[in-house]
Amino acid sequence: MEMRPFGRSGRELSVVGYGAWVTGADTASRAIDEDGLTRAIRAALDAGMTWVDTAEIYAGGRSEELVGRVVRPVRDRVFLVTKVGPTGVGSGMRPQDVSRAIRASLRRLGTDRVDLYLLHWFDPTVPLEETWGSMTRVVQEGLATCVGVSNFGRAQIERCLAVGPVHAVENQLSLLHRDDERLRAWLSGRDIAYLAYGALAFGLLSGRATPTSTLDPSDWRAGAFARYESNYYEELFAPGRLERHHAFAQELARLGKELGLPLAVMALRWVLEQPGVTAAVVGSANAEHIRANAVAGSVRLEREALARIDDLVSRHVGEAEGRGEASWRMRSGSTRG
Repeated sequence: MEMRPFGRSGRELSVVGYGAWVTGADTASRAIDEDGLTRAIRAALDAGMTWVDTAEIYAGGRSEELVGRVVRPVRDRVFLVTKVGPTGVGSGMRPQDVSRAIRASLRRLGTDRVDLYLLHWFDPTVPLEETWGSMTRVVQEGLATCVGVSNFGRAQIERCLAVGPVHAVENQLSLLHRDDERLRAWLSGRDIAYLAYGALAFGLLSGRATPTSTLDPSDWRAGAFARYESNYYEELFAPGRLERHHAFAQELARLGKELGLPLAVMALRWVLEQPGVTAAVVGSANAEHIRANAVAGSVRLEREALARIDDLVSRHVGEAEGRGEASWRMRSGSTRG
């Protein structure tokens, strides 16, 4: 598994990490397959993934509890990431909220500190400078080694930097959702790590999703996020658009066959080959899927292959724009993972 520096921290991360969002978000009552998820996380660690990403909102805190139990025996070898969300979904982002939230997350994780603590997304109802002041205190108090933001644009990150260091940014990036390359270059110039989520477009580029795939009603892709999203996920999985994304995935799969790579591995490696990307997080409750996806951490895409992939993307994007669709675009601060 390829390793890359995590900013200027002196630590390295595996280029692929495990995302525990598959437990679901804001769904404390949803039944989750704890045995399956335990096997998946262990498979990720065995495959060389050195970091696990979770959040307080995932399954109402149960994700943190599960992750904590699994990584506890190897805690010193796992880079642990969790997040705090705004009031209404998470604990809130006022200074006193952040202070309580990190301590509650540590209790659920069964650890005395996390390696990276993130603001899950921007909350316009609380002065960002006050929130970031509380995040810097989290580091000063030894509750987190590093702090960062998720789903933030440059202007918001600059406001944080005016208060204290930002060690990482976690934004969405995939072949169906292109983040701002200029932002990544700007972050790289400041030694701020860039972590990508949604690299497989939440299953659309996994090689296993089809227009006839049936989602459990509690699955967030079936609308669980709609309460606080700008309909992004509904747009991505909408009838008609879903079929077009699937046709695009089939074209990519044919190219992958020529290259000797499964679709998911090729799509994930494309993300890792983008300038400024430190690592990408992928999630699955299936241990075999995790082992298969981990291969992306040890393969390369040659320049010609990247050019052919980008050509397919350009045609897909052009067709979408011709229909007035823009679901592939990154809308900083509005999408959450």
